[in-house]
Amino acid sequence: MNRRPICFYYGDGRMDDLVNYARVVLQPDFYQTAELRYLAEQGVQTLGYLSLSEDQGPPAPWQRQERNPDWGGAFVHVDHPLWVAHVVGAAKKAIAQGFAGLFLDTLNVELTFPEDVPHLLTLVAAIREEAAPAYLLANRGFGMLPRLAEIVDGIVFESFSARWTEEGYAPWPPDALEFNAQIAEQLLQLELDLYSLDYADSSGLADFAERRARQFGLQSFVSDRALSLT
Repeated sequence: MNRRPICFYYGDGRMDDLVNYARVVLQPDFYQTAELRYLAEQGVQTLGYLSLSEDQGPPAPWQRQERNPDWGGAFVHVDHPLWVAHVVGAAKKAIAQGFAGLFLDTLNVELTFPEDVPHLLTLVAAIREEAAPAYLLANRGFGMLPRLAEIVDGIVFESFSARWTEEGYAPWPPDALEFNAQIAEQLLQLELDLYSLDYADSSGLADFAERRARQFGLQSFVSDRALSLT
């Protein structure tokens, strides 16, 4: 079967669509062990979503007062012992559930709480130790390079070429595209699987994102803001 490289899908079901991908990122709460086993039997590698610096749950001692303006989740104190235990526990649960690996999200703390960069690296290393030999795919995390590249198996460049804004979906302006290109060229020096995840609502914008990803050696996936497409 000629499979597409990767799919990011945050809904449930759609098993018939997911088997068309070599690797799929899914929400652990939406899939049962039997479904994950079925996908594995079809040759699909499943990765469970895991947030490392933001918490969508109820109030907890590790949460900061500040919240993500886009998604509403609470930023956390990454080094809080209870948060570390919570995240590592979620990672172990996902692997026990049947996921072949983990997708590590919310790694851009250098943009929000740069003092947490070393703590986040420690947390990623703890996940690697507990989940080995599971596949680890990091979303961005550029502030932790090159050390991050020694821990994970792949990196996703989210919003490499196209993004969603309050006004709708759009390509990045030229200066941002150039900056992202420079980062992509640095990523190519790493011995990692490299992907792009872009957002588009038209075939023209999606084609632009896919062409540009290929130009920079990234395996592309394009979806909507809610990651509801397969």
